[in-house]
Amino acid sequence: MNNHLKALRESRGWTQGNLADQLGVSRQTVNALETGRYDPALPLAFRIARLFDKPIESIFIPDDADVTTER
Repeated sequence: MNNHLKALRESRGWTQGNLADQLGVSRQTVNALETGRYDPALPLAFRIARLFDKPIESIFIPDDADVTTER
C-alpha cells in the first residue's frame, strides 16, 4: 500500500519521532509506514487520519486502487 504520510508529516514540520509520539507508536513504526514496509491496522489508520484531519483514503492508497467495485 502506498501512502502520503511522509509528505503530510513534513508539511507540519514534524520528525518521525514527533509523529510517533502523537500516534502512540515507535519511530520505527512510522518509518516502516512511510517506506511501505508496514500497512497499518485500521485503528492506527483512523488515528493517523484524525491527526491530519483527512479521510483515510486520501492518505493510504491500495496497490489495487484501479480495481472496480464488485457488484
